[in-house]
Amino acid sequence: MSFDLTDLRLFLHVVESGSITSGAERSYLALASASARIRNMEDALGVPLLTRGRRGVAPTEAGQALIRHAQSIMQEWERMVGDVSEYGQGLKGHIRLLCNTATITEYLPEVLSTYLNAHPNVGIDVQERVSAEIVQSLLDDKADVGVVARNSDVGDLATFPFRTLQLVLVVSPKHPLAARRAVSFVDTLDYEFVGLGEGSSIQKYLEAHASRAGKRINYRVRLRGFMAASRLVENNVGIAVIPESAALRCKKTMNLRVVRLADDWATRQLMLCVRDFDRQPLHIREFIEHIREPATPQEP
Repeated sequence: MSFDLTDLRLFLHVVESGSITSGAERSYLALASASARIRNMEDALGVPLLTRGRRGVAPTEAGQALIRHAQSIMQEWERMVGDVSEYGQGLKGHIRLLCNTATITEYLPEVLSTYLNAHPNVGIDVQERVSAEIVQSLLDDKADVGVVARNSDVGDLATFPFRTLQLVLVVSPKHPLAARRAVSFVDTLDYEFVGLGEGSSIQKYLEAHASRAGKRINYRVRLRGFMAASRLVENNVGIAVIPESAALRCKKTMNLRVVRLADDWATRQLMLCVRDFDRQPLHIREFIEHIREPATPQEP
């Protein structure tokens, strides 16, 4: 065989992006060089690996087989590099992390700061997704670690407890719901909402529960960020459902009322997911151990 790890990484990038051009860019190779490497792999194996069309490329059956082996080889390589580099200049690696809106804003800043400061040679790419998309990306090896709701179907993925997310309603003191201590979500749907952006996983979660109740969320305005949403709520533009931690933080500087949601689903147990934990590179295993929910001290 006359191809190497660069070729395998290039092939995976090409398949993921559906384009030799995009795959070359992700691999930091010139298009001509990338095309030649793909042709050399096909010549060495004696079989086409890609079907080429006007809309891009797709793996053949042989290409699908190569994908599985290439992913396994790259995982083993990264694990070896991580394990060995522990004895050199510190762990080196890259982590693809997928999680929901609340995880990114409420939990990650602190835990990522401490981890990254302790591991200066590790980089982390964080992207927002809903739970089903996160699980599929992990299964397809398009992500390394995910944070999903505990009731998600994760198949054979390894899971670890992460945090408990409590959703609450925030309203202006002038709003009719301001005097309530608790309210069911369905009762809030008679009022106008200040919602988060369309890509927000929390907003998708709320829309799904509204749909189950046979209703829709009536958005007065949608924007990014719990702070911005709470500022509009303070001015009685509408109401919003946000994490309790964000609500209490905003309440310190804004005139808001925090109302408990009576629905059981408003309390979400979050968990970390990963493929085959024991076979992951050391930097990924250490990352999970670092950010997972701290163990509760045992009573003496």
